[in-house]
Amino acid sequence: MHISQLDFDLPGELVAAEPLEARDQSRLLQVDRSSSEYFDSCFSELPRMLEANDVLVLNNTKVFPARLLGKSGSGASVEIFLVEEQDDSSWVALAKPARRLPPGKSITFGPGLSGSILQRSDNGQVVVSFRSELPLQEALEQYGRTPLPPYIKRDHDAVDIDRERYQTVYASQGGAIAAPTAGLHFTPHILREVRERGVQVIEVTLHVGYGTFEPVKVEDLTQHRVQPERYTLTGEAAEALNEAKN
Repeated sequence: MHISQLDFDLPGELVAAEPLEARDQSRLLQVDRSSSEYFDSCFSELPRMLEANDVLVLNNTKVFPARLLGKSGSGASVEIFLVEEQDDSSWVALAKPARRLPPGKSITFGPGLSGSILQRSDNGQVVVSFRSELPLQEALEQYGRTPLPPYIKRDHDAVDIDRERYQTVYASQGGAIAAPTAGLHFTPHILREVRERGVQVIEVTLHVGYGTFEPVKVEDLTQHRVQPERYTLTGEAAEALNEAKN
């Protein structure tokens, strides 16, 4: 398949840039595999589509504020999007504008948090070494912003209104740079209904990484390589895997 076969016009007014006030009121497409029929439904109806002894698997990864807005020594605006942790103080990141960030360039993100460019590659990625008066994770929580998909626009100077909403209600394991979006529609009430119906709920941790944002730069889709994500099985999921191995 070629990428040109997937081109289509999506009017801007149809892009869901703001979340619904009630998470579980999102639309849901229900497919009957036996008849190949499909129906328009609502996510709040999900518990009634599940039966006792079904298994619902939730990804409990938690998005951290991976976007940093800063200033270089010359006063130019710089945006850093953290992609992969290298060690306690350095990260691989996407930088904008990367061409103006040679190795050695310093960036200030806020009082007590700055960084230096260690490496720069041709694909827009850099390696940033941070200097922080606080533990780095605390500093990122203080100065970072929620990493949203590129088609959702926000005012850089506005309050980070997505910090809580762009997160599942069961998120607990920090490490993702994007939310597992299918889970954003769950509410505590929905999960309670699911359990009351006898559905087994288990959790895994799959940290969503840059692969979900990475643009496709090839015409032939078979040549596109998606970066692998980091995953951890916990609780009952880990027990089930160990039993399968044995």
